Formats: sequence, structure tokens, C-alpha cells
Amino acid sequence: MESGPLTGSYIRDIRVMVYDGKMHPVDSNDISFKIAGAHAFKEAFLNAKPKLLEPIQELTVKVPEEMVGSVMTDLQSRRSIIQGIDSIDQYQILKCAVPEAELFGYSTNLRSLTQGKATFKSAFSSFKAVPNNIQASLTSALS
Repeated sequence: MESGPLTGSYIRDIRVMVYDGKMHPVDSNDISFKIAGAHAFKEAFLNAKPKLLEPIQELTVKVPEEMVGSVMTDLQSRRSIIQGIDSIDQYQILKCAVPEAELFGYSTNLRSLTQGKATFKSAFSSFKAVPNNIQASLTSALS
């Protein structure tokens, strides 16, 4: 379970129960049981339709009011979910959840969109299931 059959990623939140097995002095040995267990696990795992999980970041962006539209468009293109908007003086504070993979290059992009006037901070929030289309492209690229 350290290296799963889909992408080689760690597998978590799984329980395995072995309920039958026999030992024969002629054809049974330790390595045979390990190989049989690995094959059985892989088959059962793939039949269970597993889901990849990705880390989600809680993102807070402070942006001037006149630039909110372009920043929100960029955030939505990064699969973010806008959770709220607050106002402080001439700034809007955008609170959203964004997959960590989508934040690559965000600092440079935000600086470019707002002429360096916006700031952001992020913190880990949770793990969520990767959308089916992205999971399919990840698993097909690795197989």
C-alpha cells in the first residue's frame, strides 16, 4: 500500500481481511503468499474504483476593487471555489479553496494581473477527490 497500482501513490483509509489460506509443504513458501497477496490486492483495489486525493489550499487574496474581475477569472480557471468576498477600504478580500497543483506560478500571475497591487496567503485545508477527467488523464499517462 506504499505504492498503489493507479499512480504509485501511497494508499490510505483501506482495510484488508484475509479469511482463507492453506499451507502445503511442497508448493507453499513465504514468497508465494506475498506474490498472491499482492496480486489479490491489486485486483480488488482496481475493482473498488479508487479515487485519487489532492491537497486543497485555503487561499485569501487581497485585491484592489477595480481588478477583482480579472483575478476571479484567473482563480476560476485554476479550479478554485470562491467561498466569500469581503471589503476593506478600496480592497476586496477573496476567500477560496484551490487545489494545490493549480497554484503553481500563481504569485507571478497575480502580480502580472494586478500590477503588483494584490497580495495573497495560503494554508493547507484538506484533501479532496480529484475530478474524474483529471484522474483518468493521470492514470493513463502513468500506465
